[in-house]
Amino acid sequence: MMIAQVTDMHIRPRGRVAYGRVDTNAMLAAAVAALEALPRKPDLVIATGDLTDCGLAEEYEVLRDILEPLSMPVYLVPGNHDRRAELVGEFGPDGYLPTNGGFLHYVIDGHPVRLIGLDTVVPGHGHGEMCAARLSWLEARLGEAPGRPTVIFMHHPPFATGLADMDRINCRNGAAMAAVVSRFANVERVLCGHHHRPITVRWAGSIGSVAPSTAHQVTLDLIPDGSPASFMMEPPGLQLHLWSPAVGLASHTLPIGKYEGPFPFVLDADYPGQAEKAKAA
Repeated sequence: MMIAQVTDMHIRPRGRVAYGRVDTNAMLAAAVAALEALPRKPDLVIATGDLTDCGLAEEYEVLRDILEPLSMPVYLVPGNHDRRAELVGEFGPDGYLPTNGGFLHYVIDGHPVRLIGLDTVVPGHGHGEMCAARLSWLEARLGEAPGRPTVIFMHHPPFATGLADMDRINCRNGAAMAAVVSRFANVERVLCGHHHRPITVRWAGSIGSVAPSTAHQVTLDLIPDGSPASFMMEPPGLQLHLWSPAVGLASHTLPIGKYEGPFPFVLDADYPGQAEKAKAA
């Protein structure tokens, strides 16, 4: 099974760019084209929040149109730039998002890996939270299938990353969430967005990770006190999470863009491994 993760797309109304310079719509369209061009297509796509820039109904309509060419299912969770009502207004008919006005948590079954999507949004604030009600819901869902490989995906990382200004608005109550997750050895990954960079940590007896944005990246400033967050026009990216029973989940970062290659490896005659290579042939 292969899971594609896209995040922090910050979709804008048509003809408008983010932060005065980032054509986020075109960049997500390029990510969609990259996924469809892969030699092996993912089984599904998860989008870990900040789907839109302002949570406008028009932005979700544009998001729908850009995602339309994907030939596999897509599952969304909100980020701090999103609005629940507008997200459900556009994507609620897809059937997996709750439509009761509460948190947008859900479970996707029917695959070798079970997927649990979490809503960490605190309306009107940049940070996220796993409050007591959300933790209770997560613990109950993990308890339903404690032996099945499971991936949790959410927007705000519940762990520190060293990006100080972003960590100030990460997911609060992370220690309480870690206490829940650490009781379930079947949690393969906790996949996040928000920080606009590829980041990996050991967390709660599992692995926590952040995927790069399909658009702009947060400046890599690891100064402990940090400076105000800024962004760089580094190559956009997405991640591919490949599941196999023998290994578990292996994660790969795919930069999005046009690059030369592929080229065959042509080794020099004096390459030290040539003798062993010839023997193997």
